Amino acid sequence: MSMAEVQSLDNLLACRNLLKASVDNSTALALALDQTGPRIAELDKRLTLLEVAIRPGGSKNGSFAAVRDHISLALGPAVAVLKILDSIRELEKSLLSDSGPDSDIFSYISTIRQFEEAMKFLTGNCNLAIQWLQGVTQFLEGNFVADDQYILSVKRSVAILEELLATGEQARRNGELLCGAFAKLEISFKQILTESSAPVGLTNSSTSTAEKACNAASPLPGTILRKLRVIVEKLNGSDRIKNCISIFVEVRSLNVRNSLRALDLDYLEKAIKEHDDFGDMESCIHDWSKHMKFIAQNVLENEHRLCKEVFGSLASHIWTGCFAKIAVDSGILSFLRFGMSIAESKKSPTKLLRLLNIFSVLEDLRMDFNKLFGGESCNEIKNITRDLVTKVVNGASEIFWELPLQVELERRSSPPSDGGVPRLLSFVTDYCNRLLDDKSRPILNQVLRIYQGWKHEKYNEGLVTNQIYRVVRETAVNLDAWSEAYEQRALSYIFMMNNHCHFNSLKGTELGNLMGDSWLNANGKYKEYYSALYLRETWGKIQAFISQDKPVSSAISDSPKKWLMAFNEAFDDMYKKQLNWVIIDESLRNKMHKLVVQTLVPSYTSYLQKYSLVVEQGGVFYTVQSLENMLSTLFKPKQVKYTSSSTISSHFTGKQRNAVIDQFRFTLTAM
Repeated sequence: MSMAEVQSLDNLLACRNLLKASVDNSTALALALDQTGPRIAELDKRLTLLEVAIRPGGSKNGSFAAVRDHISLALGPAVAVLKILDSIRELEKSLLSDSGPDSDIFSYISTIRQFEEAMKFLTGNCNLAIQWLQGVTQFLEGNFVADDQYILSVKRSVAILEELLATGEQARRNGELLCGAFAKLEISFKQILTESSAPVGLTNSSTSTAEKACNAASPLPGTILRKLRVIVEKLNGSDRIKNCISIFVEVRSLNVRNSLRALDLDYLEKAIKEHDDFGDMESCIHDWSKHMKFIAQNVLENEHRLCKEVFGSLASHIWTGCFAKIAVDSGILSFLRFGMSIAESKKSPTKLLRLLNIFSVLEDLRMDFNKLFGGESCNEIKNITRDLVTKVVNGASEIFWELPLQVELERRSSPPSDGGVPRLLSFVTDYCNRLLDDKSRPILNQVLRIYQGWKHEKYNEGLVTNQIYRVVRETAVNLDAWSEAYEQRALSYIFMMNNHCHFNSLKGTELGNLMGDSWLNANGKYKEYYSALYLRETWGKIQAFISQDKPVSSAISDSPKKWLMAFNEAFDDMYKKQLNWVIIDESLRNKMHKLVVQTLVPSYTSYLQKYSLVVEQGGVFYTVQSLENMLSTLFKPKQVKYTSSSTISSHFTGKQRNAVIDQFRFTLTAM
């Protein structure tokens, strides 16, 4: 206890003793007056005539009975003051004890309330006792029976009560004792909240119905909530709710950060700073989707519920403002800014898929966001979310509308030198499959519907289908243009064979189902058509050297060996030309191997047998086996460039994928 508190208690104790002595004197005076009353009444009768004769204006002395009544009425409040002082003394001991509210928070708050009521009661009774004693003083001063000692005692009692009243008002104003008690309540509030808080764990799967039902329960036990609420209500009534809110925000914000600490959220800031130069953005968006749902549906949902449970008895803006501070401290703005960095990145086809992913997450969380951030206190979060949705919808729609023109602008590029499937074609078909799958297509339709609505345009349900048709049509035109760029006609046939085979292989995919069986079958027929053209243009001409009875050139004599020599030279030349040509599809490659072998080997074997020519291994001419071995090495890719996968980037890795994306990005930027 401080020196000021000790001095104040000593003053109260001295006042109490002095007041008690005064009350005792007043009681004695009242008894004396009761005994003197009959005698004075008799004297009063005898002196009436004399009094009238001497003082015709009347007596200044009052009724002794009236004096007695004044004293009796003053005694009640004075005695009450003494009893209240004793109660206050005991309450002070409880409030100033070292144990504080830890043992029983409800009893401690009850003691505070009793102390406050006692202080109010003390003030009221002091005022009443002062008024009555002042009346007694005035009455005694006008009576001849009044002893100066009695009058002095009464005046001293009045002075003591006035000093006590002044001391009580000062204590109520300054609230030193109550401030200490309230500070102990705040400490207990923080301790109870801290000990009861525990981080929320991230599950490996999305929140299930059972988990959501479990999450609907309060984050804290009922006994803890009752303690917190009773402290909040008491501190709010004492104008100290701001300190309570600050403590709550501090503790629960720390609990939120502990819940997120294990998530490794470094990618948020890196993506915001580095934008397009950031690494594996797809992986980051996947993590962002999972973490965004976790923080909204689990972490902040708990905090929102707890704020309402603890501060719900107060005005709504108090607990919503408390939650808003915790939400900001949680880092939710960093999650939203991550999405904003994607929306503000450079245009590219892959950006469309990223934006659809972001929109899907925001749409899934729309009801949660409306519930959590609906109040005015969360305006900052609401505004950023609204801006993010706007940029995502506008950005995704713009890229989608530009896709056909983007494909058309790629027509000026060169086809693959090996006659294979252009990276652009493989990219576009996989890209269309992604847009048409069950996950992306509903989201894309919703985004485009919103976009059209903002422009006050009617949405056409076949919009996505028509746009994909346009993309495929522009791709086919590109293939025709590229095929004409080859100097060697046979290589252009290989090129068209590969690409029609690629289209034909889309059967069973989303794009294949959209284009229909007739389109798929037509590409299959074109594949066979260009296969036949290729064989006739290449190995069919070589086969003529050994299938005719006459030489194909006048420069070659009728010698079978010279004919064979001419065949070998033509074969070597053709083989060297086709050494770097590829057929991507393995089944088509095997089929073409068989067709080439069937075109050459039987005729070659028959020719050797017809002229009884024996070709030795390692000699000038090819053996049948060496010819087959050489033909089997044709059309094989140097590395596996194109493989089936459900992901758009599966066909390309490293520089290959980046080259295609950069090429598309350049086109979109140029537009």
